[in-house]
Amino acid sequence: MRGRINQIVMDKIKYIDQMQRTVEITSTVSRIVSLVPSQTELLVDLGLGDKLVGITKFCVHPAGLKKEVQLIGGTKNVKIELVRSLNPDLVIGNKEENSQPDIEALESVLPTWMSDIFNLEDALEMIRKVGAITGTSEKASTIVSEIQTNFARLENLKSTGKTVLYLIWKNPYIAAGPNTFIDAMLSTLGFQNVMPEERYPEVKLETVNPDFIFLSSEPFPFKEKHIEELQKQFPQSTVVLVDGEYFSWYGSRLIGAPAYFEELLKSIQT
Repeated sequence: MRGRINQIVMDKIKYIDQMQRTVEITSTVSRIVSLVPSQTELLVDLGLGDKLVGITKFCVHPAGLKKEVQLIGGTKNVKIELVRSLNPDLVIGNKEENSQPDIEALESVLPTWMSDIFNLEDALEMIRKVGAITGTSEKASTIVSEIQTNFARLENLKSTGKTVLYLIWKNPYIAAGPNTFIDAMLSTLGFQNVMPEERYPEVKLETVNPDFIFLSSEPFPFKEKHIEELQKQFPQSTVVLVDGEYFSWYGSRLIGAPAYFEELLKSIQT
């Protein structure tokens, strides 16, 4: 299993992260920089808020955290020297959300543990492994169990066979395709993604005819006016604004995702 402890060297432990990289991390982590909003929220929910010394400007949960912790730039443009000056003993990032040059610059001087997440099981593994690294395994296990229990309740609500286009950007329109965490969440809910191209392809609207069009609240802030625009173009489709955090955040926010999904499924099936 990824993230298994392999060897203790002096006061450091070697871990294999989700990118299959070996990372040496001190046995007691006390200063953490998080480069990913969903993982920042997880760290706080693991009781590690007082150990956070750096977060991104997009780390909006929990509310008020950005006023308390040093901001180190965005997820794609990390201020490397600022991070170094914070002297963290752990940097946590993600392959998709962070840029390769930033990670390479950080890992050359700091212990940088990376997640790489495509589905729910990857997310649960990440939570367990972050718990192991930070000495919060018991709390991490509780979070994992709660997520699993809540997702199990969705089994009887699936929208089996319905097609969906999940849009994350406008001008041009960009969709979430296969091989993404968003696609895994759609599949969990019983939807069939109309996009054949993997990752985040640009979509020509005239080439698709989905049952549903989901307009994500992030990264592009779709609003009611965008529903009206697309509903005119797709009179036979149901166009809905959805909370992008519940579809794309893979930390402890997953605890509340099933309740949100349940309400969403009920609202579009009536």
